[in-house]
Amino acid sequence: MSANFAIMNHIMTERQAKLLAAIIEQYAEIATPVGSVTLAKLFNVSSATIRSEMAKLEEMGYISQPHTSAGRIPTDKGYRTYVNSITLDQGSEPRSARAIEARVVSNATQADQAIRQAVDTLVELTHNLGIATVGNQLYISGMGHLFNQPEFINGQNVRDVARLLDNLEPWLREAAPNQPLNVFIGSENPIGRDTGVSLIISRFRSPLSDNSYIGVLGPTRQSYAKVMNLVGDTGRMLERIL
Repeated sequence: MSANFAIMNHIMTERQAKLLAAIIEQYAEIATPVGSVTLAKLFNVSSATIRSEMAKLEEMGYISQPHTSAGRIPTDKGYRTYVNSITLDQGSEPRSARAIEARVVSNATQADQAIRQAVDTLVELTHNLGIATVGNQLYISGMGHLFNQPEFINGQNVRDVARLLDNLEPWLREAAPNQPLNVFIGSENPIGRDTGVSLIISRFRSPLSDNSYIGVLGPTRQSYAKVMNLVGDTGRMLERIL
């Protein structure tokens, strides 16, 4: 009976799921731990109620408290649960996708130019580092955007990400992510597990390769629904026009 209670006790309630989503979305915007006062106003309940629910989420491993008396931030487990709940046709930004296609079509006459233009546009829209395979080469754009994020003020974090990028091309060849859209969050990354970044990447067919990839690398703290939809839309767009 106690075992069953333990299992039941680790099932997230609807309110806890909404609270986790709110913490993730607030943290993506403000880049500082999210406190109970902000969430209490959002949910129209007392701060004590929010703190109680936060404690349960922390016990289950979905959020953590980086400093005593600070707010909470999501863990990789929390991000994974949140990402798994995203429905990709919700929160999509077709206007942005059309803007990418218009720019690609007007500025590129060859497949490699189209892929590079699509990456550069993704960088502008997501403020992450953009990556794509162009034949047997890896194209990278927007490193300044990535390293301007507050997570990478620390020099060691920058060095860790640089090492990850050095190994990204051989890892893509070896892993060959087989879904149209693949999301590797933080410690899930086969390389650079401790760098605090997420890789969101789309596979598509092109004249250069049947397994071409385009995507972004950014901090785990980001607007996943927006970025996942943009990357997925861009991969489908490239496959259609190339």
